[in-house]
Amino acid sequence: MTAVGRLTLGRVDVEVPDDRPLAITFAEGTVDGEFRQVFGAMAATPLRVRGTPLSITPRYGGYSDFESNDERRGELDLTFRIAGPGVPPGCSIGSAADPVRLVLLETDPPKVITPDPLVVTFGVADNRFTVPGTSGCGPLGPVLDRALRLPSPAGANGIDLDARVAMRAYGEV
Repeated sequence: MTAVGRLTLGRVDVEVPDDRPLAITFAEGTVDGEFRQVFGAMAATPLRVRGTPLSITPRYGGYSDFESNDERRGELDLTFRIAGPGVPPGCSIGSAADPVRLVLLETDPPKVITPDPLVVTFGVADNRFTVPGTSGCGPLGPVLDRALRLPSPAGANGIDLDARVAMRAYGEV
């Protein structure tokens, strides 16, 4: 799955451009009559935070569930590595213990782009999530929290993405 669009976390407002989409690899299916999912990997490039010398890089936060239902398209936990002048390695928005939890709602219904291999596109968004403060930033943490308006309450944040999923069948397990 790849996705492009816009992300707002407190004061952080970034574009995920078409030429540098977020990419997630996962597998799902029925094994012995039970639905199962396996998260593979997530790849993302640094995204420039407008009006600052900082960039953030989305990272997998330890939980994903892409089984869709009437209430959601999927869930995904993320953290965001912060980089810039004087920012220590390991500095991030959120942490493994306190990630950003997205519950993605469908905004555009799935459209088939190609039937073989099956490729579909759809829109997803969430504006109900909270964003924790920074983690692992040492003495710079409180300064970054103030500058980036973190932690940030539900309703002050948002993600709006156009996703593309390529599906491939696997052999019996």
